[in-house]
Formats: sequence, structure tokens, C-alpha cells
Amino acid sequence: MKWAGGKSRLLDRLMKRLPAGRFATYAEPFCGGGAMFFALAAEPVRRFERALLADKNAELVALYQAIKLDVEPLIDRLQGYQDDYLRLGDDERRKRFYTVRALTTEQMSPVDRGARLLFLNKTCFNGLWRVNAKGHFNVPFGKYASPRILDIEVLRAAHEALSVADIRLADFSEVTRELRRGDFVYFDPPYVPVSKTANFTAYASARFGPAEQDRLATELAVLRKRGVSAMLSNASTAEMRTLYEGHGFFVDTILAARAINSDPSKRGDVSELVVTTYETGEARPAKPAKPAKPAKPAKPAKPAKPAKKPARRRAAG
Repeated sequence: MKWAGGKSRLLDRLMKRLPAGRFATYAEPFCGGGAMFFALAAEPVRRFERALLADKNAELVALYQAIKLDVEPLIDRLQGYQDDYLRLGDDERRKRFYTVRALTTEQMSPVDRGARLLFLNKTCFNGLWRVNAKGHFNVPFGKYASPRILDIEVLRAAHEALSVADIRLADFSEVTRELRRGDFVYFDPPYVPVSKTANFTAYASARFGPAEQDRLATELAVLRKRGVSAMLSNASTAEMRTLYEGHGFFVDTILAARAINSDPSKRGDVSELVVTTYETGEARPAKPAKPAKPAKPAKPAKPAKPAKKPARRRAAG
């Protein structure tokens, strides 16, 4: 699933920075597209026993619950979406898209909510998931000739991976309070905007602003004291670097390809911060600034030497 801020293109660099050895619980409180979780779950020997996944997007959580508990009914529902959609002409496809987009989902089953999300994700403009302040999906129609709405192999693999996952609609703090020494958590929150035109944090109706960013940094410090290993990604801004260096975390910068932008010319590489509570070999811990040394008191000026008396002239004679 295409998801703004997804980490599939950064996995090789992020996984190099994971803590060594195994961990009892892997947690991802801002799950999104779940690239890190699915990569870890696909390893020949899993390094975690249990996963705890959460997000504030109710539609996304419903999708993951449907994949875990009812993957075959979900596949059937998506097959119907795909068969109906691909036989329509352009005008009918547009009407079908907006009809599905307008549906209210509160009373839907997780299977119906999940199928709707995947249908919209595969047929909307640029594969972007964005909601307004009321939590309603508001991305316009995308004109694609043959969108792949259903991928049976991927869904069944995700079903197997999610079999060990506890999936929740929750704030990150509800996840971290359960973690213990030896666990590992990866935070991929909505990023602080790098500019006024790059302010995209509309994954869910509840926005993630400066107060939440500060709360998250404080939570990392609490986890470090409890012996929980934590990694976090965020935009490489002076504000974020100051925030996390102020806690003495290990801070590194990597380049990431921006995959989603309405202007293709603006999908180049951008800098991202990778923050860890443990040493990775890739970054050095931030050192607190040394206090300035007090200025030495000025030495009192030496008194001026008295002028020498003029030499007496000897009388001629």
C-alpha cells in the first residue's frame, strides 16, 4: 500500500541501525504502511516474538484487523471492487470512485472498511491518503488505466505476518507504557514541516503539532531509562535536531527519496533524522554545550614610572 512517509526506500539503512540481537516485543505506534514491521516479519528467523502495532487512523487499523482475522472475505470483497471497476469507462469509474469515497464507515465491518481503503488508495490521485479535520478522506480521483486493486499474494503474506501482532487504534503513549527492558520500538510520527508548503500531517483527523513532538521526545527519554531500545525518524530541521540532541540521543542524518508530491519535479531526495537511544556505530551522541568560561578579571594597570631627571651639565673650564 502506498502511504505518505512510508519507509520502504529506507529499509536497508534503517535496519542497519536496529539494536543487536533479539527483542521480545517489537512496537510501532505510528504504523502507517508498516514497512519496517513487514520487513522484520519476513526475515527467515524473526528477531521478535510479539508485535504491537498502533495508529490513530481508524480506517487503517480496520484494514490491518481485517487482514489478520478475515483475509479471505477481504480478498473476495476486493475481487468484486476490481472486477466491477475495470469493466467501467472513464466517466463511470470517476462516479464509482466518488460514490465509494462518500460512504460513511463507522458502522461498517473491518472487512468493508479495509476493502474501501485499499480501493481508494489504488484509484485516488497519486496514491495519497489524506483526511480533513472531520476525518473524511478527501483526495480526488486518479485516472489509471489498470490499477491493481487486489494482490492476493501480498494480502496472504501480510495475514501470516500479522498473526503475531496486537493491532490497536491508540495514541503512542498507550503503546509505550507496556514496553519493558529488552523490547524495541520504532517511531515514525507525522513529520514536522520543513517549510510552509511542505506541511503535510493529515494522515488522521487528530493533528500532530509541536506539543506532540515535544511529548514524543520526552517519551524516548523515559524509555531509555527503562531499558527499552527506541529508534525515531523525523524531518531534518534545526528544530528537531535541537530537540533530540538536547536529550543526548544518538542523532544521524540520511537522504530519503520523496515518493509522493503533486509536482513530480519535487520528488527528489530530502534529509531525514534518525534518532536512537542506543549506539549504532552510525552516529555519535550529542554532547551538551559546554558552559562558557567566566572572563578573567582584568589585571590592574601598572603605575607609570616616574620620569628620569635630566642630567646636569658640567661647567666648562
